[in-house]
Amino acid sequence: MFAVSFVPRTTSCRLISATSLFLPAVLHDASTTTSTCSFPRISEDNGMAAPGHNGGSYEEALAALSSLRMKRNHADNSEKGDRFEILFDYLKILELEEEDMLNMKVIHVAGTKGKGSTCAFTESILRNYGFRTGLLTSPHLISVRERFRLDRQVSLTFVDISEDKFLGYFWWCYNRLKVDVAILEVGLGGRLDSTNSVRKPVVCGVSPLGYDHMEILGDTLGKIAGEKAGIFKLGVPAFTVPQPDEAMRLLEEKASQLNVNLQVVQPLTARHLSVSLASTWLQQVGKLEVPSLTQKCILPEKFIKGLATASLQGRGQVVSDQFIESQTSGDLVFYLDGAHTPESMEVCAKWFSSAVKRDNQSESSEHLLSGSSESSHDQFSGEENCHQILLFNCMSVRDPTMLLPHLRNTCSNYGVHFKKALFVPNMSVYHKVGTAANLPEDDPQVDLSWQLTLQKVWESLAQSEIGEEDGESSGNSEVYTSLPMAIKWLRDSVHESSSATRFQVLVTGSLHLVGDVLRLFRK
Repeated sequence: MFAVSFVPRTTSCRLISATSLFLPAVLHDASTTTSTCSFPRISEDNGMAAPGHNGGSYEEALAALSSLRMKRNHADNSEKGDRFEILFDYLKILELEEEDMLNMKVIHVAGTKGKGSTCAFTESILRNYGFRTGLLTSPHLISVRERFRLDRQVSLTFVDISEDKFLGYFWWCYNRLKVDVAILEVGLGGRLDSTNSVRKPVVCGVSPLGYDHMEILGDTLGKIAGEKAGIFKLGVPAFTVPQPDEAMRLLEEKASQLNVNLQVVQPLTARHLSVSLASTWLQQVGKLEVPSLTQKCILPEKFIKGLATASLQGRGQVVSDQFIESQTSGDLVFYLDGAHTPESMEVCAKWFSSAVKRDNQSESSEHLLSGSSESSHDQFSGEENCHQILLFNCMSVRDPTMLLPHLRNTCSNYGVHFKKALFVPNMSVYHKVGTAANLPEDDPQVDLSWQLTLQKVWESLAQSEIGEEDGESSGNSEVYTSLPMAIKWLRDSVHESSSATRFQVLVTGSLHLVGDVLRLFRK
C-alpha cells in the first residue's frame, strides 16, 4: 500500500522532522511499509536542521530498528487488530494528535501488483505541479535510508536522507517512540497495515489484485480484497482498476458500506490509476482545474512530464556492468525487476523480451550508421551473439511452478530463450533492515535445498520443451552457493568470449535479490 501527502510550497506546517513522520510505520513493521507525503524542505538553509542525537552508531540504530519489527500472522478475525492499535499509542506519545493526522493530505494505495509504480507516477505528477513531496518505499534494496526520499530531484534520482540526519532523527524518535509527518506506503495488506493509522486521506486507490502473501492475507481473492479494502474511509473517494469478479465484489461491498465513491479506471495500467489519483488530489486539495478522466482529452503537459520522468529502482531497471571492459571482451547487461507473482512475472517477461530486442536493434543501427567495416554479426546484432541468462531466486513461501512457467513461456512466445539459468540464495536477511549480511563469497555450509528445488522446476520445463525422455539434465542451469559466485561466473564468461558477444541477464523473482545485485555493483 502506498500513501502520498502533498502541501504547496507556500504552506507551512508544524513538524519536528521530516523523517520522524515516516517512522510510525517503520517502527511498527520495518519490512513492509511504504508511503509518500509532502512537507517543507528540511535543510541547513531554512533553519530546520536535523536534531542532534545521543544514541549509538548507524549499525546500532539499524539493530534497534530491526528489534521493533512485529511478525504478522494470518489476518483473521481472531487477531482483532490489537497490535495495530499500538500505532495510535505511538502517535499520542509522539504528540501527534488526531487533528495533526487529519491535516495530512494523503493519497492511500493498496494492491498486489503495481502499487509502487502507481505511487511513483503519482508523486512525479504532483511534484511537477510545484508541490513538495516525500516518498517512503519498501522494501529498500540497498540501504534503509532509501525508504525516505525527500523532494525528488529533476535528475531522476531520489535524494536519500544523509546518514547523520537519519541517526539524529531515529534516535530522537526511538528514545520517545517519536514520529513526524511525511510519506506513507503500505507494503502488505491494508486493514492492519501501519499506514492505515491515517484516518482521513484525500483519495484512496487499489492497484491490480492477485494471489500473494496468502499465508497472511488469506487464501482467496475475496479475503485478500477484504484486507486491501481496509484502507477505505467514510466518504473518501477511491479508484481501482478492473479486478477479478470475486475481488471486485468485495471492493464494491466495502465501498458501499462506507459511502465511498469507487470508480474503475480503464485500462489496467499504473499510469491511468496514478492519473486518477493525482487529478482527484489536485481538484480537492490543490484547487486546480484539471481535465476529467471521463472525457477523452490530452493530458496536461505536467501530467505527461510526470509520467515520463517517474522511476522506481529495481523495477524495469537496466544496468550495464562497469567492471567489464567492452573493448577487449563482450558486454554484460543486467535487467532488474523484482516481480514475484505469476501476473507480474508475465509482465516482467514481456518487458525483458522487448527490452533486449530493442537494445540489440539499437546497437545494430548505431553500428551501421557508424560505417564500420565489421559485419553486423560482430556487434551484437545477431541473435547468436546475444545470450540471455536468468538469475533467479524467490521466497520459499512462493510456488515456483506458478512463477517459472509464466516467465519461460512468455519469453519463448516473444522469441527470447534463456541460454542458462542461475539460482542463488539471497544475501539479504528478511527480518532485518540493515545492509546485507557479510556472507563469504563461497560458503559450503549454506543451505541450497530451495535453490535446488527451483532448478528442478526449471529443468523439468526445459525437458518438456525439447521432448527429452531419458531424464537427463539438459545442462542449462546451475545452482551457486552465493550471488558473488554467480556474478563471477558471468564476468568470467564475458571475458572469455569475443568482443562481439553480449550477455543479457534478467534478475527477478525477489526484490531482495535485485537489491543484492545493486549492492554488489555499488561495492
